[in-house]
Amino acid sequence: MKKEIIHTFVVLAYKESPYLEECIKSVQNQKYKSEVVIATSTPNDFITKIAKKYKLDIIVNKGKKGIGYDFDFAIKAGKTKLVTVAHQDDIYDYEYSSKVVEYYNKYNDALIIFPNYYEMRDTGNTTNGINMRIKNILLKPLLNIARSNELKRKRKVLAYGCSICCPAVTFNKDKVKFPIYASELKCDVDWNAWERLSKLDGRFVYIPEHLMGHRIHSDSTTTAIIKDNIRTKEDYEILKRFHNKVVAYLIAKVYSLSEISNGKK
Repeated sequence: MKKEIIHTFVVLAYKESPYLEECIKSVQNQKYKSEVVIATSTPNDFITKIAKKYKLDIIVNKGKKGIGYDFDFAIKAGKTKLVTVAHQDDIYDYEYSSKVVEYYNKYNDALIIFPNYYEMRDTGNTTNGINMRIKNILLKPLLNIARSNELKRKRKVLAYGCSICCPAVTFNKDKVKFPIYASELKCDVDWNAWERLSKLDGRFVYIPEHLMGHRIHSDSTTTAIIKDNIRTKEDYEILKRFHNKVVAYLIAKVYSLSEISNGKK
């Protein structure tokens, strides 16, 4: 009897990324053979050609557009109980989905499951960037998986910054509630999503292994947003959900210093 596949990579494609094909290769070359589909709000010949090459279906978002709305559409596009929205610029290591499924089988009350990651820069891969060091400190409360369902613990890892790497996350569709990402935010759609999800019953399951690569480059959406100072403003608004206005303002100013590294080569 064929074993049920419970995990899907939904590759979220936008316009014409030179890294899209590399991302697709990585999600198809997995120890656990996940389902793979492409979701997009910008259908074009470039995406169609790659989809045909790798025999993948394209699911087009004909509804409301925007970063958060596109992400929610992508999660819904996955028909299995576990869905990872694979960012087109990133790659997923051979054991990514097998580890996610393994942890889900142990903790099926998980809201989200996510591993650690490494940054892919022009100078090479690293696990020691300033942003990563900060996030590793913030994520320490989740190393105790037995208590990772506690509201206080889930919110503690979010109280001083967005500690969870967005493209690393797999969603348990039996547990999450929509909207997850959808909002008018431009940069902190992910932090906003985790804050929403933290209020629900269920675990934040953190796998302390580097199982995917997040690409940092000057053409990324995050880099463009940083240049317009949007991120600092949105950081402040979310920090106010955890702290008073004065403390939130001070943390946002300090945290914004780490943004400088996003543009470094």
